[in-house]
Amino acid sequence: MLGLAFKWGDLPALYWLFSIVALIAAYFFFEKVSIKKLNKAFGAKVAAYLTQSVSYKKRRLQIFIQALGIFFIVVALARPQAGESQQEVKSEGVELLILADVSESMMAEDVKPSRLAQMKVELSKLLDLMPGNKVGIIAFAGSSSLLCPLTSDPNALRMYIDSLDINSVSTQGTNIETALAQAKEAFERGGVTQDQHSRTTRAILVVSDGEDQEKGALETAKKLAKDNIRIYTMAYGTEKGAAIPSRDQFGSMTGFKKDSSGQTILTQVKGDFLSQLASVGEGKFYFAYFNGDHLKKFTQDLGQLERTQFQTSMMTQFDEKFTVPLLIGTLLLMLSLLLNDVKKVISEWKGRHEAS
Repeated sequence: MLGLAFKWGDLPALYWLFSIVALIAAYFFFEKVSIKKLNKAFGAKVAAYLTQSVSYKKRRLQIFIQALGIFFIVVALARPQAGESQQEVKSEGVELLILADVSESMMAEDVKPSRLAQMKVELSKLLDLMPGNKVGIIAFAGSSSLLCPLTSDPNALRMYIDSLDINSVSTQGTNIETALAQAKEAFERGGVTQDQHSRTTRAILVVSDGEDQEKGALETAKKLAKDNIRIYTMAYGTEKGAAIPSRDQFGSMTGFKKDSSGQTILTQVKGDFLSQLASVGEGKFYFAYFNGDHLKKFTQDLGQLERTQFQTSMMTQFDEKFTVPLLIGTLLLMLSLLLNDVKKVISEWKGRHEAS
């Protein structure tokens, strides 16, 4: 559907029109100042002779054409748009909840700069690899917290991913069972409503080092799989493991975490547990390597699932009309460069003190 609507694509660009006023005001100001200085230095008669080859009318015409050219350039920058059209846009994808482990063990530096830091960087990359899906973020450790409900807004998701740290939840530890239970609630509250005629494709991605210290995660995963919610897992860290740094309020390392007996805690990736969790959840397990293809493999597997139509909306489009004022402005500025301010008639010097 076409219309005759008109709008500006970048309305604030019109503020540059004030630069035209400033340009003209500056020209007349400096013209007046220069004439006054010449008259003061040489006298009005000598100054008139020295400047007799200069045409102020031509100069003013040149500045007028330059101002007009800038006017059209500014109009082009503001992107005039006309010819409104309506286009139907369908949004399709899957509903995905990312369960991000923010337990203290994720601060281990067996991968640089840390497991948690690597996870955050890769989750941001993951958003670019799977546009169109509805994604939510749940942070978990000993307890879990829904940071971002299901949304298609990648900027909001990145904001919550950047905010992930060990203080995102109130209790430390690693309780994946609680996080999975909260994911099911988040699907029911914020997902597309399912009925007898429609089914929504839902999946969970658990990103963790796998150090689950609570029982029941596997049983919960089986129940979710029966509800057609697939569970994928991604391990961060190394099987060799590393100690957990202890830092002060300024971020400086003061040592390593120790247990009740005073021994340094060594945290290792439990890939077997995460693999088993993905297996009972009818998903797949991935090990995160530096410059690995685990993100690509996950998006490919996710893309094989049936896609759900989330919503149908009408998108308004306008035809850009900035090319005409841009062309006019460019031609006017080029024309101003061809003009000069030279007078053709020059009087002969008869001496400074000739008789009147």
